Amino acid sequence: MAITFTDLHTEAGLGSLEEFLQGKTYISGDRISKDDVKVFAAVSKPGEGFPNVCRWYETVSSALAARFPGVALGVKIGGQAASPAPAPAAKSAPEGDDDDDLDLFGDETEEDKKAAEEREAAKKASSKKKESGKSSVLLDVKPWDDETDMKKLEETVRSIEMPGLLWGASKLVPVGYGIKKLQIMMTIVDDLVSVDTLIEERLTVEPCDEFIQSCDIVAFNKI
Repeated sequence: MAITFTDLHTEAGLGSLEEFLQGKTYISGDRISKDDVKVFAAVSKPGEGFPNVCRWYETVSSALAARFPGVALGVKIGGQAASPAPAPAAKSAPEGDDDDDLDLFGDETEEDKKAAEEREAAKKASSKKKESGKSSVLLDVKPWDDETDMKKLEETVRSIEMPGLLWGASKLVPVGYGIKKLQIMMTIVDDLVSVDTLIEERLTVEPCDEFIQSCDIVAFNKI
């Protein structure tokens, strides 16, 4: 059953609304609804003599302000005359008898629904992209022999650039017989960089294979 209010621009009408809102936060249920918006549009800002209406009015006003963040310049609506006769108290009316009700939002169209679905999908895609993980990887890069120029070997490794790859600290570690290997850290974005592909298709092929004999993953840790 719908609730009907009349002459909400008069004290008598506000009195009926004041009585109705006793112990209530909103017109219907425990959340703001279109019923609140319709009544809000018909009510002038109430005075202190209607505490329940004032509390409800400020609550709805705050909710609408959050939904419409634009700066309002203010408008005045003329032609609304006060009714000399007192308004009856709030009463139940047959469902659907709301031809004079004001709906600020109107019915949701198919275009509105489609736009809302597209916004939600874009939001989820953006969130998923932000959640892409990173990993810290330690590589062993081995030269061909003790005559390999390790400085040029490291320069060759660091010359490899790709989205999601960041080279870090490095050091030379003795292997034996005068041979040293390069240990180097790198940070990768998991969705953008495959370590196996980096080794097989970049580090151990021309021109890098002039200095690099092989590469091994020493440590692989999620960040």
